[in-house]
Amino acid sequence: MIPPDHPRYRSLVIREHLADCAKKGIIAWEGLTAHGRGEAFDYLIGERTTESARLAERTAAAMLLSARHPVISVNGNTAALAAREIADLQHACGALVEVNLFHRTEDRVQQIEALLRDTGAEVSSGPAERLLPLPHDREWCRRDGMYAADVVLVPLEDGDRCEALVAMGKQVIAIDLNPLSRTARTATLTIVDEVTRALPVITGACKDLSQREIRHLLLTLNNTYLLSEAIHEMSARLDHALD
Repeated sequence: MIPPDHPRYRSLVIREHLADCAKKGIIAWEGLTAHGRGEAFDYLIGERTTESARLAERTAAAMLLSARHPVISVNGNTAALAAREIADLQHACGALVEVNLFHRTEDRVQQIEALLRDTGAEVSSGPAERLLPLPHDREWCRRDGMYAADVVLVPLEDGDRCEALVAMGKQVIAIDLNPLSRTARTATLTIVDEVTRALPVITGACKDLSQREIRHLLLTLNNTYLLSEAIHEMSARLDHALD
């Protein structure tokens, strides 16, 4: 039997929770596949926050604190996994929270918004429009939300929306456990970490960053370096996997 303090126990609990959320319609069934893919990469970094990820998380905080109109975009998986963490981050950085879904129905949007509000988040709601240059339901967003944002945090992102947002001149912060994905390579800043570990670190950094460190982090942002370090950390772990 796996003890409760073992990382595998937590993974089992999360899988059951996500399956329950899928039955309720909070997440799409396809989201279970996406979560499993992320778990595989999490094993490669030892299910821990690496040094390069921690640097990326502090840089993300600097970007959110310096933004004119930051937005946290939330899909079903993110809400199911980290609604409380989203609320905490919003309170720390003042970002707007907006639901954006690939498999969009009004019922799902309302369920996810209610889940976020139950944890203390203030959610931007109301009429959405087809404002993003995409051929699917992620094109729907609010004119005073993601469409007007200069910095968008997109946990568990898909590559085509990331590309569209960057093409619109926005800075995109992605949380993606796969450093080789189109999202990871397209984003302004990629955090290669699991979302429930990453968000609290960003929140903590929002509370303790000095203006001097904010300026330094923004000036030295190098996403290629961060992705290279993540790949190196995965490779090093594989080299010693049987030790």
